[in-house]
Amino acid sequence: MESDLNILKTQLSINISTSLGLLLYFLHNNRYYRSVFYHRIGIIPSLLIGWLRPGDRYFSISKTTKIGYSFWFAHPYGTIINAESIGDNFKCIHLTTIGDNGGKRPIIGNNVNLGANVTIVGDVHIGDNVTIGAGSVVVNDIPSHSIAVGVPARVVKTISISDDESM
Repeated sequence: MESDLNILKTQLSINISTSLGLLLYFLHNNRYYRSVFYHRIGIIPSLLIGWLRPGDRYFSISKTTKIGYSFWFAHPYGTIINAESIGDNFKCIHLTTIGDNGGKRPIIGNNVNLGANVTIVGDVHIGDNVTIGAGSVVVNDIPSHSIAVGVPARVVKTISISDDESM
């Protein structure tokens, strides 16, 4: 059985490298990847090529959100990202909403994990190495090295440096 990448090479009638082939494959077949790719390449290029092959309409990243290195979205259906900035190693699951309130947007630190259906609204600062549980609504600051859950979210555990290193 022939792989999709080989079929794509045959259809294009050109010799393409494996990495370029994978990029084209994901851009064509994965609407979530396309949405993230359009965010990374910038406003003007994404507008020029986005009309031809649009991203996912149920997964939105604000063009002005600054996102750090390495972020991961697990099946991000129904996810809206409109933060001032998001640090490195950000992870979230579906139905996540990060938005503004009165023009003030959240600032999210490094190594932050969000469960499913988390809502973060307003002028909120999420520290580094934070986990926010599923279904939580964050309307107040969350300090670094903590686990927060609930509506409204509250810190239920502070992670010491020794606990963090053992993970």
